[in-house]
Amino acid sequence: MAQESAEVVIVGGGALGTSAAYHLAELGITDVVLVERETIASGSTSKAAGGIRTQFADELNIRIALRSLAEFESFEERLGVDIDFRQHGYLFLLDSIEDIRLFQAALALQGSLGVISTELTMDEVLTLVPPLETHGLLGATYCPRDGIATPETVAQGYAQAASARGVRIRQGCNVERIGFLGKKIHSVETTDGRIRTDTVVCTAGVWSKDLAALAGIELPVSGEARWMHYSPENGGLPEELPLTIDFTTGFYFHREGGGLAFGGREPTIEGVATHATRRLPLLEQLPIQTSWWGYYEMSPDHNAIVGEAGEPSRFLYATGFSGHGFQQCPAVGEHLAELVAGKEPTLDLSPFSLDRFAGGEQREEQIVI
Repeated sequence: MAQESAEVVIVGGGALGTSAAYHLAELGITDVVLVERETIASGSTSKAAGGIRTQFADELNIRIALRSLAEFESFEERLGVDIDFRQHGYLFLLDSIEDIRLFQAALALQGSLGVISTELTMDEVLTLVPPLETHGLLGATYCPRDGIATPETVAQGYAQAASARGVRIRQGCNVERIGFLGKKIHSVETTDGRIRTDTVVCTAGVWSKDLAALAGIELPVSGEARWMHYSPENGGLPEELPLTIDFTTGFYFHREGGGLAFGGREPTIEGVATHATRRLPLLEQLPIQTSWWGYYEMSPDHNAIVGEAGEPSRFLYATGFSGHGFQQCPAVGEHLAELVAGKEPTLDLSPFSLDRFAGGEQREEQIVI
């Protein structure tokens, strides 16, 4: 059986794992093997809507978002890859007083951190999305700097840049066991052989729970299937359509190429259609060409679980993003690389460590889709 060694083994080749690999290489750590059981970006990353937003209610998520947004904006310049980042904004539609209050408080916090989000009148909403049915809406918020990009292209861009700097990428390679000497990692057993290492970075999405269990760590992550649907027609919606979310129902839509992509919380097209056609009646007239689903990796408080285990040593993890992993991958990948390198983190993400659950200190993100 083949055997090699590496300073770091990253498990999971989605947006987060490839970002970690790239940022490690940027720090000069290139003795790295990234292990992906299928192909780069083949998991939840390739099924994601691609939304990138700064409109969160948790200050730490806003800081992560701003850090990530800056990297998305400079991605083509830095990595030479066009990720089709379209900054047409995020538009949240609100139909309850409670949500109005939540978003107003969030807007104040966002503004204090430099986010250019604002409340809109219904007339302003209709300027952005003319065919929208606004009945029952009490308010809306919008940030023009938010937008969408292509998740697979981001992951492939990171992977190519990391590989060019010497990171080894193993696709079609599954982790079967983590070996230990006392309380220290000494190897990772894969279907392609053993890799001697003392550092493992877990970025395996919903499968992170299974990987962590091999190290005796319990990650409270569960998979929640989310469906998206695509129509090749766009019903005359504007080219620069914001990613629009009916916050109460979770129905959302955005332009995708020449057509329209939309989704929601319901597992069937009929379930989504109930909310979709009420808020965007023109959808009733559009053909559905294809549908697909992917996992949200859910945490108990809808916030990421990011950090380094105390025991065994040198087991790092980033999972449980509850639907916003792709958009946070630049800052979180950078953070993982800094932890591995022993550098002072650019952002202090320690409040998102696994320890918060043991201490009963859940940290709820309230603006989730």
